[in-house]
Amino acid sequence: MSNENKSIHEFDFDLICEYFSSIERQGPGSPEATIKALSYIDNLSEKSHIADIGCGTGGQTMVLAKNTQATITGIDLFPRFVDLFNTNATKLNFQDRVKGVVGSMDNLHFKDEELDLIWSEGAIYNIGYKRGLTEWKRFLKKGGYIAVTEASWFTEKRPEEINSFWQDAYAEIDTIPVKISQMQKAGYIPVASFILPENCWTGNFYIPQIKAQEIFLKKYKDNRTAQELVASQRLESKLYSKYKEYYGYVFYIGKKL
Repeated sequence: MSNENKSIHEFDFDLICEYFSSIERQGPGSPEATIKALSYIDNLSEKSHIADIGCGTGGQTMVLAKNTQATITGIDLFPRFVDLFNTNATKLNFQDRVKGVVGSMDNLHFKDEELDLIWSEGAIYNIGYKRGLTEWKRFLKKGGYIAVTEASWFTEKRPEEINSFWQDAYAEIDTIPVKISQMQKAGYIPVASFILPENCWTGNFYIPQIKAQEIFLKKYKDNRTAQELVASQRLESKLYSKYKEYYGYVFYIGKKL
């Protein structure tokens, strides 16, 4: 594998954190997509408890806070992201019911059936879609919801270049019908699914990185790892532009049986 083809997980965590903390969203998405997914969730109130797992700096979490009265706990592995998350919550006057904490998605400390809704945009791949759906389910109340975005194929066949790239990056990527079936087998009623629009990738994720990359490379002009990190993100953007009709993120919303 060439350096520009390296997985994001192969880079220094501190560099990854610094790079992605400079942009509003750490993955593809939009306020409109978050609100659309939220529209499929019933019975949320001021007594509800939402967990946003892999929350990053809270781009989508603050949208949830603006559109619900629930208590929200954001979980992320990176302390720098959590600090920015809590700063953002305070700026929006949500600090009394929105809090970010440092934690790992494979070792959550919620009580069984504590949560009304589990949210995870662009993050469940870190633990794996099937594993996440299965292991997190016990934290949901009966009738509680899960809403995640997951990389998915739009077609049964695709060019070898993009197929190989994703098999290296995330071998669990699969077609939409397979992902829905996996959700059902994990013990959820599949409520809805929809493809994130192209702008969630371009205008909200890749384009904001252009300026960030210039600043990052200037700061780390002699750091090979930093250069490779930027190269990997530029390759990912290039491949998306070339093959976006074959794959993307899909929102999957399920209700616990």
